[in-house]
Amino acid sequence: MNTPVTPPSDCEFERRILQQVSRSFALTIPQLPPALQKTVTNAYLLCRIIDTIEDDESLSLDQKRFFFQEFIKIINGEGSAKSFADALYPLLSGKTLPAERELIGKTSAVIQKTLTFNSKQQAAIKRCAMTMARGMLTFQEIKDPVGLKDLRDFHLYCYHVAGNVGEMLTELFCDYSPEISPSRERLLPLGVSFGQGLQMTNIIKDFWEDKKHGACWLPQDIFQKVGYDLKNISSGQYSDRFGQGLGALIGLARSHLEDALAYTLMIPAHETGIRKFCLWAIGMALFTLRKINKKRNYTSGQEVKISHGTLKAIILVTHMTLRYNFLLKALFHLTARGLPAFEGKDGDRG
Repeated sequence: MNTPVTPPSDCEFERRILQQVSRSFALTIPQLPPALQKTVTNAYLLCRIIDTIEDDESLSLDQKRFFFQEFIKIINGEGSAKSFADALYPLLSGKTLPAERELIGKTSAVIQKTLTFNSKQQAAIKRCAMTMARGMLTFQEIKDPVGLKDLRDFHLYCYHVAGNVGEMLTELFCDYSPEISPSRERLLPLGVSFGQGLQMTNIIKDFWEDKKHGACWLPQDIFQKVGYDLKNISSGQYSDRFGQGLGALIGLARSHLEDALAYTLMIPAHETGIRKFCLWAIGMALFTLRKINKKRNYTSGQEVKISHGTLKAIILVTHMTLRYNFLLKALFHLTARGLPAFEGKDGDRG
């Protein structure tokens, strides 16, 4: 069987559409070595197709279930990407970004690009996409405007949508570098924690936007421990007890970002592209947590979004220090100073 060859135009499409559907990954993925840029861009776009199904307000639960299941079949080589796109495209909400619509329409081209990669790369990407689709379907079925039941469900959700991505990236990094590959077993759990830390930060930041759309991904039990019921939350009516629960989650996210730093420091110092990819993501998450911690009564993600000036500072400082582990450790702890510490048991971290 001949390996499918992706036309140059499809490669250009993936680079272009990445810039239009993601703010952070459009910044970090181009820092990777060229070979990794191709695989990681393609993997991200597959995940973005799944995200589009999850986020679309006009799709019913039954429709989301159908399209998640169809996408899993396509990843397994059992379905038609064209039929999937033709059925989904006209059902998308008017609020769906034009670039996301275009991406859905080009599902077949994205899948064909995946099939040009080697067997290890394909296995990692396909496993990630299927795990994410199955997990998102599960959590769409139990979605509740008053939050997830407990910290266990919170970790499971974060694993399916982000920790799982950390596993995939680790497999791709190991496939790329014989120098990184021997550290695979130590990197895999840290990669999961890395992804979870980034996702937890986003969940906290986007809490109010998610709530407007009838979803809440915060764990109810964390807030119940400080005497607060998420059923009572409403914009503009801040409670100190809600702030205490938020502080616990900030501490949890910080602890996962510490694992993210440990992960990054295991990447050889000369692999500057991979280190930038990791460090910029960690820096953006840490500074976002700092803003949330200082303004726990925020009412939108926009209020706690980092500025372009902060982003430029992150890029400049990491560029100067990315080869020096001791400096990176010092910078992390300096930036994280003032954030709550995680006070739970090790098992509570997922």
